[in-house]
Amino acid sequence: METTKLRMQGIQKEFAGIKALDGVNFELQHGEVHALLGINGAGKSTLIKILSGVYKKDAGLIQLDGKSIEINNPQDAINNGIATVYQDPQMIPSFTGYENIYLGTETEKKGLFPRINKRKIRKKAEALLERFPVNIDLTQPVSELSAVEKEIIAVLRALSKEMTVLILDEPTSILTETETEVLFRLIHVLKERNVAIIYITHRLEEIYQIADRLTILRNGNNVATLSTNDDETKNHLAVAELMIGKKLDKIYPEKSASVGNEFFTADNFALEGSFQNISFKLHRGEILGIFGLVGSGVEELGKSLFGVIPKTSGIIRMNGEELSINSASEAIHNGIFLVPGDRRHEGQINDEPIYFNVSLSNLKRISDATGLIQHKKEKRFVQELADQVQLAARSISQEVSLLSGGNQQKVVISKGLFTESQVYIFAEPTVGVDVGAKTGIYHLIRKLAEQGKAIIIISSDCEEVFGMCDQAMVLYKGRVTLQKSVHECRLEEMLLCGVTGGKTSE
Repeated sequence: METTKLRMQGIQKEFAGIKALDGVNFELQHGEVHALLGINGAGKSTLIKILSGVYKKDAGLIQLDGKSIEINNPQDAINNGIATVYQDPQMIPSFTGYENIYLGTETEKKGLFPRINKRKIRKKAEALLERFPVNIDLTQPVSELSAVEKEIIAVLRALSKEMTVLILDEPTSILTETETEVLFRLIHVLKERNVAIIYITHRLEEIYQIADRLTILRNGNNVATLSTNDDETKNHLAVAELMIGKKLDKIYPEKSASVGNEFFTADNFALEGSFQNISFKLHRGEILGIFGLVGSGVEELGKSLFGVIPKTSGIIRMNGEELSINSASEAIHNGIFLVPGDRRHEGQINDEPIYFNVSLSNLKRISDATGLIQHKKEKRFVQELADQVQLAARSISQEVSLLSGGNQQKVVISKGLFTESQVYIFAEPTVGVDVGAKTGIYHLIRKLAEQGKAIIIISSDCEEVFGMCDQAMVLYKGRVTLQKSVHECRLEEMLLCGVTGGKTSE
């Protein structure tokens, strides 16, 4: 029998002239858990989206059980027995577990309004559940289930389609250690039943618990495929070095030689269930980088500092004065602005023009005594900012949704600049942005620091924090695992603290 279940050879994919995958090879054996590793932008997501039919490959070969197949859409993947459980499984919260498992396949009958037999669906779901070592009440609405129960519902939905290749994308990112153990028990049973699993994770310690082999991608290329029993693989530091590479790209501006007075501080800042005991001192002209992966608490930290998510405890001070910030408007009033990581949903109004998006953050600046907006003044200010950030657009009247990712990010940054804040928090400042645009954004952020602003960069890209920042903080599962000046630490050390909590071996 052919031992190789899936073979991908010479896979290429390009986006707007940027090669996301440059001849990537990947093999998956029957009944194997194969971990796929790499820092942000390495090509992991692109590879699995090609396999799951979200993207079409530009070139390359995909074989299943030794036979060549073409995957042009998600249905092609399902027809070939390939299913993907994404990091945030999409479900209907008000529907029960069994209804979500068979969502879209509730009945085999044809017609405009086919009758759905819920009793039959429930029995099918319960029979499916009996095959696995988990206990879930499938009659409960998904909104009432725990994170691991939702994850298992998503896996059961994949299993209901008789798949033989399962892709798990960051499955434990929001799970507790106990919940992770439950999921791992299910994965072990799937292995015993000859299901081949691609396991994508940033957490190195997990691959030794669950994976047989690992493949590392970097910049859209293969770096290594290793057994988890290899001595080299058991050295977390060696794996981290393979993920990063030896050479740091020259896309970052020079760092400032001096900083101003202590300006923005946090003492024992905490949010129950997300992060704890966060303390830092940030000077004017200084950039603090906070590195952490999904589930580390970094996203919630940025939103808590901005007042969007109320903190559980702790104090923040500006210029020595304690601040009470319970909303975004209070944060902006106190000179703090958050440039959100999810710009499309949290940072911009897609179908509105550039000038509208930018000025929305500080309407008082362009209003007269009666509160009416002075449009000439508005457009003059916004045009000045557009020139400052080197925004590439036909005009400031262009809809934001029509801009590239990098230019959309520059609009959100301009929105922050329009508030004339003193503290800027950049969450994932270059996510979805090409290298050229990244360089422009990095120089813009450094220029803000040189103007005396206090800057915080929150990023899941370790290299970005290392290359851009003066001070570094690393979070792992809600706690600080490293905090020091960037020139005193190594890039591999930062990555290690973010993916293992600082553990150097199995």
